[in-house]
Amino acid sequence: MAVKWDSGHANPVLSLAVSKERVIASGAESGELTIWSEQGTPIGRLHLKGDDDVTGVAFSPVSFCKLYVSHGETVTMLDARALGEPLETFTVNKEEINCISVNDTDSLLAAADDSGAVKVLDLQSKKVCRTLQRHTNICSAVAFRPHRPQSLVSCGLDMQVILWNVQKARPLWLTNLQHLAQDEEDLDLHQSPGQLFNPPLAHSLAVSSCGNVFCCGAEDGKIRSFRITGTRFEEEACFKAHSQGVSQVSFMAQDPGQTLLISGGNDGRVCLWSLGKDPVQPQKTQKHHAPKKSTSKAKQEASPRVSSRLCIEHGEKVNWILGAELQGSKAVLVADPSNVISVYQLGEL
Repeated sequence: MAVKWDSGHANPVLSLAVSKERVIASGAESGELTIWSEQGTPIGRLHLKGDDDVTGVAFSPVSFCKLYVSHGETVTMLDARALGEPLETFTVNKEEINCISVNDTDSLLAAADDSGAVKVLDLQSKKVCRTLQRHTNICSAVAFRPHRPQSLVSCGLDMQVILWNVQKARPLWLTNLQHLAQDEEDLDLHQSPGQLFNPPLAHSLAVSSCGNVFCCGAEDGKIRSFRITGTRFEEEACFKAHSQGVSQVSFMAQDPGQTLLISGGNDGRVCLWSLGKDPVQPQKTQKHHAPKKSTSKAKQEASPRVSSRLCIEHGEKVNWILGAELQGSKAVLVADPSNVISVYQLGEL
């Protein structure tokens, strides 16, 4: 059973973030922002000017009290200890921001918007230093890579996943999930009939703590795992995670040797996955009669093993999902169309 944090918002919760000190921030529709203790007690509230939905929240990796919030076309910087007048306000995007990410040196902030652009803000000079423009539709998610402050990944409703170097301001590598989906269809014609009628619009992405692995969740219900090598990336695994679109993916803080991923879907399910090579039980592959082995099949046979650790019937479409360690135990926080945050305790995993 989930513990309900129900005293922080009057409107649907849209975004979540946790600081290294286990303070949680939540953003909701109509400009609502709440700060919570790890026990689930609201310790600060603010109604942002303009009443725009709070679509993204992110704590500074360097200064625990510094919080970045996106609402409408604006990014606001606040002191999480005493919510009040903004420390800084940046209006740099032309359309509504869908996602923000701060690099691990707290020197750059990336904001992805409905125009498909990713604006990169230099937090020292307080000016836009780069505009990354390659998506041809809504850019739904962006994430800096840990340990690589100039490198980030983005994805969008144009089905493109792009690796960027901020200094170069152009894609280092990109792939189109529709092309990958067609390869997957060719490998197994019986696995997902009608795939082409459910295009893999990219909704969400997450980068692991090592910075070299990231996952992307799409409208076709699949999660694709990629490994970055130098200036390019390759698909390592693809698996059906949800019966409807994968609205959110997030890596859990894990022990060495474990890679745990949480996913939330429009089917109302919350799932926990283990991604990792298993020499004892290698991933099974389908046999196909073909004149020669395709590159895609060769990749599939070398893929890491994916196993389901847990699946929770949450019952509502997932707006945001977050893994955290609260009060000494691993937990998953879920935001949905209600004004409540649901917290599922995972115990020792």
